[in-house]
Formats: sequence, C-alpha cells, structure tokens
Amino acid sequence: MRPVATSHPMSRRSVLAGLASVPLAVTVAGPAAADEHPAADRLRRTIFIAGDSTAAPKSVAKAPETGWGMALPFYLVNRVGVANHARNGRSSKSFVDEGRLDAILADIAEGDVLVVQFGHNDSKADDPARYTEPWSTYQEYLTRYLDGARERGAVPVLATPAERRRFDSAGNAYSSHGDYPEAMRALARREGVALVDVQRDSLALWQELGPQETTRYFLHTDDGRVDNTHFNTPGAAAVARMVVRGLLEEGVLRPRDVRRLEEVPEPAWFTWLPQDPA
Repeated sequence: MRPVATSHPMSRRSVLAGLASVPLAVTVAGPAAADEHPAADRLRRTIFIAGDSTAAPKSVAKAPETGWGMALPFYLVNRVGVANHARNGRSSKSFVDEGRLDAILADIAEGDVLVVQFGHNDSKADDPARYTEPWSTYQEYLTRYLDGARERGAVPVLATPAERRRFDSAGNAYSSHGDYPEAMRALARREGVALVDVQRDSLALWQELGPQETTRYFLHTDDGRVDNTHFNTPGAAAVARMVVRGLLEEGVLRPRDVRRLEEVPEPAWFTWLPQDPA
C-alpha cells in the first residue's frame, strides 16, 4: 500500500513531542516498498487486543467515535495483523466472565502478542459484574491474561488505560484512574512482562496540548456530543502511536515491523462496522 518507514525507540520526551507536533490531517499516498528482510521476517504475526471501549471497533452509527485499536494497523507493516477483541463497557473481570479471553486464547499462537488494557470500567464499584479492586482482584484477573498468553507461547503486554480529558481550574490535566495504573505497573514488574504506559503518556500529552486543543482529540462533535473519554480519529491515532512506540521500546516489535509513525490517517482511511460487534 504505502512505503515502509523505519523507526527507532524514542525517549518519552521525544515521543510526546512527536505526538503533539503531528498535524491532524495528513494525506498518505504511494505504493508499499518490497520487504527486503529475510523470509523469516515476513512470517505473519498478530497483535490481539483485549480491552474496553477506548480501544474497541465501532459501528457506523457511532462514527466519528474511534477506538485506538482501529488506528493500530495504520502503523504496522502488512505482515503484522491486528485482532481487535476489545468491546465497549468491559472490565478485566467481565471480559473474562463472558468468555472473551477464552476466545482469544483459542486463536492466539506462538509469537503473537496480546495487549491487555483495562481500567476504565474496573473502577465501577456499583456494578459487581465489572468491579475489581486494584490491588487484589484487578491484578488477579490481569494475571489470567498473562498466564494464558505465555502458556501458548505468545507475548503478553500490559497497557495502562488511556487517560480521560480532565483539567482542573488552573488548566492542569489530572488522572481519573485512581490506583489502577499503578497496580498494573506493579504487576508488570512482578511478573516480568512488558508494560506500555499509555496512562502516563496520554496524561502528559493532554497536559502539553491544554484544555482547548485536546477537544480536537476527543468526541466533541458539531451535533453537540461532548465526550471526554472516547476518541475521534486523531485521538485514536495518537493513542495507537503511543502503543506502537511502547511496543518498540519494550522490544516486542522491531523497527521494521512499523511504519509512518509521524503520520496521521485521514478519517476516510478508517472503517466503521455496519453494526456494533457482539
């Protein structure tokens, strides 16, 4: 499709600077370059996503709402596929209880990657079907994902939840996720698995952009929708780039697995589903 652009792991400062400086509409054109790497590098691998509505695929009826998982393929070469199992409203607990982790584990294979991002709905203490306590049941459920992936020779990755758009009266971005990100970081250290710190990087980007500019990344629409949790296409692309760069920094992806990290797909590049996925 388009040229493969090599990239290298970047510092957090340079990552955030790159995210903030990229324009919100970039036209991408040109045929894909042939893969010049050995045949072993051309073997297909898949990134599976287990997560909630911030990552999930969306239907046409919800457009322009966009999960970051919808933007992820834009930044990956063709041999790296994406299986987006994230679904609206799920927590680490309800995703397991509904059999969705089992569905992933039935398909995932050696060398594949499982990215696990929960936290938005785990904190809903009034909903026993979704609620987990950060330092006990949240970590226990997340461990199921890690164990299941490792048992199948896949690479598990924990990704802290993307931060909501929240600013105090002084214009400072602040966290809305309580102890859940730190509980996930602690689990990653304890289990020795890769961590992509989306909460940290998204909070820093929202702070850099400020209250007004961040509205261009969230679901603020001309028809009056004001949603400070879910993304439009530029917001989904920004978070997808955080995930890809984090996977590079952790050595889960190689520079030749990714492309065009300084670009943003136009809305027309995205595909919304005819109806909400089951």
